[in-house]
Amino acid sequence: MHTLPNTALIGLVFGLATGLAVGLFYLAAHRSGRVLLVLLAWLLVQGVVGLRGFYTISNTLPPRLALLLGPPLLLIAALFATAAGRRWLDGLRLEILTVPHVVRFPVELVLFGLFLQKAVPQLMTFEGRNWDILAGLTAPVVWYFAFHQQRLGQRGLLLWNVLGLISLLNIVANALLSAPTPLQRFAFAQPNIAILHFPFVWLPGCVVPLVLLAHLAAIRQLIKGGNWTTDGNGRISG
Repeated sequence: MHTLPNTALIGLVFGLATGLAVGLFYLAAHRSGRVLLVLLAWLLVQGVVGLRGFYTISNTLPPRLALLLGPPLLLIAALFATAAGRRWLDGLRLEILTVPHVVRFPVELVLFGLFLQKAVPQLMTFEGRNWDILAGLTAPVVWYFAFHQQRLGQRGLLLWNVLGLISLLNIVANALLSAPTPLQRFAFAQPNIAILHFPFVWLPGCVVPLVLLAHLAAIRQLIKGGNWTTDGNGRISG
């Protein structure tokens, strides 16, 4: 069993970042009560499981972490595989789907703080192999020029989403392969133990899937959408 150092303040910041991610995706889903209920219920379940130390037993195969990432990924796959799911994805507000990526900035600061506390390896920070902080820093700029100033076209927004998706997949792969499970491939001196504990179980369990879904839904809409414009309030039209 892996013990987490005292990270109360870092955990509070991360909890606020998680709440921000959920709130912004709720707005992208047209303030859907059903979406909010599902997200909050999932956070509650995983929070309770994380607090009980379920994920700190990390020598099982398949790893228990699969219960964090697996259900959200299966749900995302189902959304893209079914007609009803694709309609729902196409109905998400594209201009808001850009905004949840701002949470990647505080999340990167959290990861750096966890590295200083010896709870994640350096490769998971912006001093290592993780450049995801750039997506968080550029998200408000991209939103402003794409939907307010209308100076960033469809191709530019699509490119930003593709690059952001690649960056996300990079850090997810590094995080999973540095976690102390039978699948670990590097960072043995300082493994990624933070995601085994509450509240950081919400990173692979909620924040990452929401960011992933925001990218995938936006990319789908941009590829399908043809020409698009925005009105003065930053909403997609025609």
